[in-house]
Amino acid sequence: MQLKPGTKLVSSVCETQVVVVRAPEGEVSLGCGGAPLISPDDEPTGELDPALSDGSLIGKRYADEELGLELLCTRGGAGTLTANGVALLSKGAKPLPSSD
Repeated sequence: MQLKPGTKLVSSVCETQVVVVRAPEGEVSLGCGGAPLISPDDEPTGELDPALSDGSLIGKRYADEELGLELLCTRGGAGTLTANGVALLSKGAKPLPSSD
């Protein structure tokens, strides 16, 4: 699927919802819990894959730096977010500058 920043997507197997923050140039296949992410208007179908059920946390950013992809989780759920079949990692917080 071709992505653009601001696109809202939902999981078809759990409560996870995300917003695309940074989109890659080409096509990418996004999933959650072993099923594709879908538009909020589409009907959810499918079952959660137990191998991809580590969960996603609200407010966390998930990214793949090689692809140039970053997602913001707006509602957490039981499924693991994936891009092209590879689990996305949560981004750590940026260190703030010291206030000497």
